[in-house]
Amino acid sequence: MYAYWKLHKIPILIALGSVLFYGVLAYDLVREDFTKLICLFAALFFLYFKLIQFEKWNLKFMVVTGILFRLVFLMAEPNLSTDFYRFVWDGELINGGINPYLYTPDELMQSSEFITQNSELLHKGMGGLSARHFSNYPPLNQLFFALAALFGGGSILGSVIAMRLTIVLADIGILYFARKLLRNLNKSTHLAFWYFLNPLVIVELTGNLHFEGVMIFFFVWAMYLLSVKKWWTAAPIYAMAIMLKLIPLLFLPFLLPFLGLKRSVLFYALTGIACVVFLLPFYSPFFIENYGETVKLWFSNFEFNAGIYNMVKYIAVNHYEAKPWELIKDYGSLVPLFTILAILLLVIFNNNHKLENVLKSMLMALTLYYFLSTTVHPWYTIFLLFLVIFTDYRFAIVWSATVVLSYFAYSNLDFKENLWLIFIEYFVVFGFLFYEIFKIENIKGLFQQKSMSE
Repeated sequence: MYAYWKLHKIPILIALGSVLFYGVLAYDLVREDFTKLICLFAALFFLYFKLIQFEKWNLKFMVVTGILFRLVFLMAEPNLSTDFYRFVWDGELINGGINPYLYTPDELMQSSEFITQNSELLHKGMGGLSARHFSNYPPLNQLFFALAALFGGGSILGSVIAMRLTIVLADIGILYFARKLLRNLNKSTHLAFWYFLNPLVIVELTGNLHFEGVMIFFFVWAMYLLSVKKWWTAAPIYAMAIMLKLIPLLFLPFLLPFLGLKRSVLFYALTGIACVVFLLPFYSPFFIENYGETVKLWFSNFEFNAGIYNMVKYIAVNHYEAKPWELIKDYGSLVPLFTILAILLLVIFNNNHKLENVLKSMLMALTLYYFLSTTVHPWYTIFLLFLVIFTDYRFAIVWSATVVLSYFAYSNLDFKENLWLIFIEYFVVFGFLFYEIFKIENIKGLFQQKSMSE
């Protein structure tokens, strides 16, 4: 024991320091205290880099440390997001035999059709914005909400713990399959720790209960199965990723050149059938209309931590007297079109016959989509963070640190953003990305010249 301490003293102290900071963040922080929040994240990111620097090849140490960091949050109520109130609400609805896609929380509270011991607390906690809209969480996500509410036994904290344990298990599964996939792609397996130990991942997923990690688990499982040519098994698992978060839908075209026409058609068919199976329990004549209405709001009404949109808005409003409420609707309608066009160009011009290139195309498409989006919550960048570990790019790791600046909005009662902080966030990310593009392309050019000279 003493010999181990002597050999790993600094990493152990780094891990203990991180546990302390995570404890403060989990149990002694209100999200309005931006100074404290940013200092905690800065310290955690510094220790994160040092820990990987010292112990990246020590699998047992890194796994135990990552799990320990997550367990710090076990009994904590999420303090940077109120979304969990809606998660529990939807779960209670399903367990009560009510379809969450057919009624808004406001409607149910007014009609008294859904009354539980926690209904008033959940309704108030989710906030007015969530309460007046239909649920926007896909069917498999709803299943996890229902299970958490069931195992929670009517207790909000019990439901929180159930969801938290699910997310922790998903992260362990991500580490397992990410390492196997990295090995199949002839890449260093320690790269998976850039995801597993990332403070944003730990705080936003385990701490604040966002289900991006569960979606990524099914996604990486499917990618691993594709890497070993088991595409028929990968299809229903990929459907599970879609039914947790819709983002993986964007990536389906990239599998066409990788699988070939015949296998792609079968893969899409199996994926579609699996999606329908998950949708059937929630189907009603009003489902598509209500769900579509809620999803549309993300493109035409909401704005938070936007990159290119904020620049467009500044120019349009200040120089062309555009009306912000009209601009966001027009701009939001163009984002899906630009994203689809970019995906088609990547399918045509990028060499997607290798899985490594498929993952790179996915990274490029999702990056463009988030750069264009009007709403980029910090936890959205976690999927990018996961994808970069399979490529030569690392800009998403930088973004996972700078995106914390967007939390300044929570320090104001009216959630007003500080555009200078948003500018700094994106300036650093864009700058690092352009540096990486220039560096990587130069290295490729150098290898090509050497190969031609030989």
